[in-house]
Amino acid sequence: MGRLEQDANIFVNQKLADAAEAAQRVALRLLGGIDLSAALATGPEEKAKLIKRIERLINRERIKALRRHWSYDLNRHIALKQALDSICKAAGENPTAAGCTLAKSSR
Repeated sequence: MGRLEQDANIFVNQKLADAAEAAQRVALRLLGGIDLSAALATGPEEKAKLIKRIERLINRERIKALRRHWSYDLNRHIALKQALDSICKAAGENPTAAGCTLAKSSR
């Protein structure tokens, strides 16, 4: 029974990871017109530009939240942050709570 439970946990974790990635892709595509696969495959200079752009999108979402705008969506906000973290990792930077150091150092 232990092997079956282990397989079930692996399956559930994979489904959750797939759902999170799908949310990231949709949020980036709808809000910024950015394809996550293409963003991960770009060079370091282009990644730095994309990181800045995504940080601006996150700031817009933050402003909507503070103003209690009807179109604010916490899930979209979270998906943008996760996408930013993914691109930062692909750029070789460690993501932090306020974005990755690559975007901060290039300002």
